[in-house]
Amino acid sequence: MRAHVSSGESQNKIAWSYLIAALVSLIGLGDAIYLTVQDLTGRSLRCTIVSGCSEVLGSSYAHIGPVPLAAMGAFAYFSVFSLSILAAFGYRLARPLLAALVGLMFLMTLCLLYLQAFVIHHFCQYCLLSAAVTTVLTAIVLGPGIMKRRS
Repeated sequence: MRAHVSSGESQNKIAWSYLIAALVSLIGLGDAIYLTVQDLTGRSLRCTIVSGCSEVLGSSYAHIGPVPLAAMGAFAYFSVFSLSILAAFGYRLARPLLAALVGLMFLMTLCLLYLQAFVIHHFCQYCLLSAAVTTVLTAIVLGPGIMKRRS
């Protein structure tokens, strides 16, 4: 009987972590939508914390073809939100898809941070916020699995 209760408690913890991931993804979604709207309307962004937004967002790395990278980020964050909600409510297929998506987002984040640091030589505060959100999502979604394998 005790093992059954323990199993249920661990299921609730897993569900809560997915709900937290969904909430965190909304921060990234808001950031990405803001950047996408600014790009599509042609407005320039003001950086208040660091002074490299114009250089980063005006670089050739800010678009893939005609599509702003931020729009792809918005799609990714919306997908993370959706998959997190599904995973929280027990849809098992959502969990590996969410893990794969967050893993890809983290790898993309590392590439974009490299570009900002070593190619563009400027940082964008909105991009850094997105990197922080993706790092937190990686810790929430992939962290427990990594820790379980080490034990």
